[in-house]
Amino acid sequence: MEQPIIGFHKDEEDDWVAELQCGHNQHVRHNPPWMLRPWVTTEESRKSRLGKKLECKKCDRNEPQDFDPSCRE
Repeated sequence: MEQPIIGFHKDEEDDWVAELQCGHNQHVRHNPPWMLRPWVTTEESRKSRLGKKLECKKCDRNEPQDFDPSCRE
C-alpha cells in the first residue's frame, strides 16, 4: 500500500528513515550500486520528497505503527 512521506530522521546507524503518514518508518538508503536514492543526501532534496508516496510493506502485513503521526512536532 502506498503511503505519503511526512518526515525524515536518522537511525542509530546514521541511515535516513522516512516517516510515513500511516505511522510506519521505512529506511531510504543511498548505497550505490545496490540502492540508488541520491535524493536522501541533501536536506533540500529530502524536503522535495515530502508528500511523495512509498510502498509500505508494513501496511500490507497489517503491522502496528512505529510512531503516532498525530504526535509529530
